[in-house]
Amino acid sequence: MEETKGLLEKIRNHDKVCIALNENCAVPLPDDVIQVLRKPHRLSFYYFQYLEQGTASFKIDLKEFTINSGELAFGLPNQIVTKLPYDKNMPQYALSFDEHTLTLLPGPYPFLVNPFNVNSIAFDAASRKRVKNLLSGLFQLLHSPGKQKKAEVILAHLHTLLTEYNTAYFEQYQGQEINANSKFSKYVAFKLAVESNLTEQHDVQSIAEKLALTSSTLYAIVKEHAGISPKEWITNRLMLEAQRKLQYSSISVKELAYDLGFNDPGYFSRLFKKSTGKSVSRYLADLRDLSQN
Repeated sequence: MEETKGLLEKIRNHDKVCIALNENCAVPLPDDVIQVLRKPHRLSFYYFQYLEQGTASFKIDLKEFTINSGELAFGLPNQIVTKLPYDKNMPQYALSFDEHTLTLLPGPYPFLVNPFNVNSIAFDAASRKRVKNLLSGLFQLLHSPGKQKKAEVILAHLHTLLTEYNTAYFEQYQGQEINANSKFSKYVAFKLAVESNLTEQHDVQSIAEKLALTSSTLYAIVKEHAGISPKEWITNRLMLEAQRKLQYSSISVKELAYDLGFNDPGYFSRLFKKSTGKSVSRYLADLRDLSQN
């Protein structure tokens, strides 16, 4: 199995937003990237492939499925993806972006929690046209000659596109039941338990008890589906929320720490830097730079 850490940096199409979009395989990929993508690979970013016409098959986390015209296959970070052989000449779009790009969007987009444990989305005739137009427009923005388009324009298009994906996902799968006894359902329940009281300082043991699990069983389930421990997942989710708040509101570090349930702003600041690789002040400076590019 191939790892994809650092791969998106090699194919990104914007200096400020870590995003890559290919239309009908028109943009050649580096040979080393192609070699990774031809084999089973563990995603370190979000991946979406929309098929305008034709048929393509995938295997994601050992589950094989096929998409047809007007359908989307998607993979989430830490999932293992295998693209089965298909006709590269089919009209299609391949979109990828990283977790940091997600923090720059107004979200959240609940389908990225993937509560129904599926990796494909179908669209009706009207939404197909909108999705096609959005992808085509975003591709033109990212690949137009001359000075690159402002990051806020790219992010606005991406937000609208993910909103379309989110709406179609729940319209398609909302009526389905999740096996209450499955490990995946417990993983979803864990994430929902965190989301429902996000600003509380969560105790993993308490969440495990609410889910009728031992802490070690919860650890194993979260580790299997997310690749990290429950505590790390909670921390990452809080840091994601912190980045969103910094992006969309004017707030001091102390206020932000308290809003997210931290009693010690200094500890929050250290955790933020450990998680993002940047201090809050550096992160804010980069946001200002992002808006001025």
